[in-house]
Amino acid sequence: MYWNNVLFADESKINIFGSDGRIMVWRRKNEELNPKNLVGRVKYGCGGALVWGCMSASGLGNLVFIDGIMNRALYLNILRDNLKLSAQNLGIGNNFVFHQDNDPKHTALNVRLWCLYNCPQNLKTPPQSPDLNPIEHIWRELEVRI
Repeated sequence: MYWNNVLFADESKINIFGSDGRIMVWRRKNEELNPKNLVGRVKYGCGGALVWGCMSASGLGNLVFIDGIMNRALYLNILRDNLKLSAQNLGIGNNFVFHQDNDPKHTALNVRLWCLYNCPQNLKTPPQSPDLNPIEHIWRELEVRI
């Protein structure tokens, strides 16, 4: 089956102290903010971890904790060290189809060239379509449980 050989990969920032972005609250016009809808903040946005991971139909691959900012060079090193190893550990060996979103570091020339020579097939998806990568659900579940 085709989908059994797809290796989905992505990175995410897991926030320990809630969101680092906006949180929307629905309320009626002229209604005061309800304290139960207010979220505390952590000074300077600390309390999170940047992670890279991958998964297939047979399970989860490697999880990499990232120090600092992820750029295309760091992303390529993560792929070199973890992608094929994860595919082998998940039982799909060198016969996998690689899926990643269209983040600029994923589409950088050095990453595309590496994927061309090291990934048997690459699954192309339209830009801005996170719903096509099931690993997004893993990140969400992880954030909820933390």
